[in-house]
Amino acid sequence: MVSQVHLGHIFHVAGRPTVQNAADALVSVPDGALVVGDDGRIAYCGGRDEIPAEFRGADEFDHRPGFLLPGFVDAHIHFPQTFAGDAYGGGQLLEWLTLCMYPAESRLADPMYAQRAAVEFCARRIAVGTTAAMVFGSAFPHAQDALFSETRRRGLRMVGGRGIQTTGEEESVAPLLTSEDEAIQLTKAEIDTWHAADTGDVDTALLHVAIVPRFSLSVTRETLHNLGELYDSVRGRGVYFHSHLNENNRPGTGEVDSTKQAYQVDSYLDTYDGKFLPGSQVGGKSLLGRRSILAHCVHCQDAELRRLKQTGSSIAHCPVSQQFLGSGTMPWKRTIASGVTVAAGTDYGGGDEWSIPRVLAAAFKVHISESGADGVSMHPAEMLFTGTLAGARALDMENRFGNFDLGKEADFVVVDPARKQALESALAQGIRSDDPVLARDQTLFALLMGMGEAAVAQVYVQGRRIDDR
Repeated sequence: MVSQVHLGHIFHVAGRPTVQNAADALVSVPDGALVVGDDGRIAYCGGRDEIPAEFRGADEFDHRPGFLLPGFVDAHIHFPQTFAGDAYGGGQLLEWLTLCMYPAESRLADPMYAQRAAVEFCARRIAVGTTAAMVFGSAFPHAQDALFSETRRRGLRMVGGRGIQTTGEEESVAPLLTSEDEAIQLTKAEIDTWHAADTGDVDTALLHVAIVPRFSLSVTRETLHNLGELYDSVRGRGVYFHSHLNENNRPGTGEVDSTKQAYQVDSYLDTYDGKFLPGSQVGGKSLLGRRSILAHCVHCQDAELRRLKQTGSSIAHCPVSQQFLGSGTMPWKRTIASGVTVAAGTDYGGGDEWSIPRVLAAAFKVHISESGADGVSMHPAEMLFTGTLAGARALDMENRFGNFDLGKEADFVVVDPARKQALESALAQGIRSDDPVLARDQTLFALLMGMGEAAVAQVYVQGRRIDDR
């Protein structure tokens, strides 16, 4: 690979800020240049007229008047629901799972169907500029093999793991269930086969494996105990943990109350924290930690947020899904005040959007509509941070990608407004303040709110352009 110079309007959130001070870390270079070295890393990010002399002869790619943004990170998405978006189940989370998702996911038992899903899943990711993702996987090993193989072929980043289920009374869930022993054997085999399989080194790999029980209601105390033992044995290898937490709080019959009743615990989080015996007594090892991401977290207790922060665990915030399934609104101010990293997730299948910018647009609208003093107008830098750098932080790979700091791996998206006339018009004709800082923020806001899939022109991972075929 030779050095490259990419020209365009650069936006990124530099350094290692929190979401609260992302605005102070926002970088905008209207006549910008992003230089990618022959090692696929960021060698320069700044004005076009100040490109270091050593790169003046590099291959030049002129994307003007387009934009260069860090690759988007999807902190929660479902591979076996690739063809199940917009599924109508006539109810909220638990009814929707039983009537729609279990049957849809069971279709991946067919290897040809699973391969088709893997190809489509990766194509959809590329189309919307998602360069890295935490992926809830299929129950079927051959489907996971197809997913990892296709992801490696495309050159995308992925953390993923087979969906683990050992219990369920619904008839539709039966094809997805395994025995307790099989759950551990299959999960361990996936780790041994695919974790860092592309390079053999977790610090350079694009492929990583996670331990992924669907949620506490889909497993037993024995499963949680055994997964805790397994995770304890592989945590040092950089393996991840991923699941759902506090998504639906319908009184008495929703996910939160059903979990607390089934396990007789004080909090839903206790079940993942090794405290899954009655009365939240310790029954095994914790699954929480700096490589643990819990999706949704709409209805967390204060104590749960404190424990997530204490363990370094992160939250995948999925506002589109929460609207789609009637799960409620994750309280933005309260959640980020806890200090927990909050990254954006599409939850595709549960959500009807593949695009992280569309998720960020939904987050803005949802959180400005929270009642009273809880309502907040998210700053555009907070939105960009949540969809890029926060995702890299949640994946414990902030040192590798997420912004354009020097030395990081060059994951970026080229946005061409001319591919979407409404966006082009909004950027060219929209109102802008006389204050240059506010005008900058207004431009970024219009870009994030309006871009969508059509405007994504090119996608790069480690400086290599990713083909969508």
